[in-house]
Amino acid sequence: MADHGIILKTRGLARSFGALRAVDGVDIDVKAGTITGLIGPNGAGKSTLFGLIAGEVQPSHGQVVFDGQTISGLRPEQVFRHGLARTFQIPRPFPQMSVLENVVCAASGQSGERFWNNWFRPSLVAAEERRLTERAMEIIEFTGLKEVVNHAAGLLSGGQQKLLELARVMMIDPKLILLDEPTAGVNPTLIETLIEKIVALNARGTGFLIVEHNMDLVMRICGTIVVMAQGKVIFEGAPAEVMREQKVIDAYLGDVTQEEHA
Repeated sequence: MADHGIILKTRGLARSFGALRAVDGVDIDVKAGTITGLIGPNGAGKSTLFGLIAGEVQPSHGQVVFDGQTISGLRPEQVFRHGLARTFQIPRPFPQMSVLENVVCAASGQSGERFWNNWFRPSLVAAEERRLTERAMEIIEFTGLKEVVNHAAGLLSGGQQKLLELARVMMIDPKLILLDEPTAGVNPTLIETLIEKIVALNARGTGFLIVEHNMDLVMRICGTIVVMAQGKVIFEGAPAEVMREQKVIDAYLGDVTQEEHA
């Protein structure tokens, strides 16, 4: 189990691309079952940090510990199997497959993935497919996608694809979900639906680490906010503390406020 309620921690985490130090000695702690926001200006290193945590980018230095185990150096699918899931700013469904097929195939370790089981243990494969389909339908109903369950994923709206990404990661019942800009390109009605689903999942015990430029969402649902600039963490605290911190205002919030009133 994670120590003292910490599900995810990074220590001295760094990644350089040539002369650019995209992530520069980052230490963060994310408590289990919480919603934590990660904010900062463009180029702050937020997406690289997500990639380092999820195993898509290998660190130059430092380590990532998830649920008490070091996961630095693991491949993304190995990190996924540990119960740490990631969604993307631009959703990545299988566009020709249906919503249902996309959700079912997200379940890892299926018996049918071993081709000999389809020949020698067909009843096992069939029973598992029925169970996974039932679970997928429950998740699809929860995420509000039941009406488009048989639609090709590539035909969904941007907001529906974000909900589909959430549905896919729910198939492994993750302990922590990394959400990368969940409201980007989503209409206001579906933003409210996304917020509702995130809060509902959190109430069930699922934790979230969210990269998001929508400060209204961050302030509404995050208990703790981590602020990055130029590859480093410059502040961490409750929403009200972040709003008052001058170095956060100078590095980020001033620009956001100007954009919102432009």
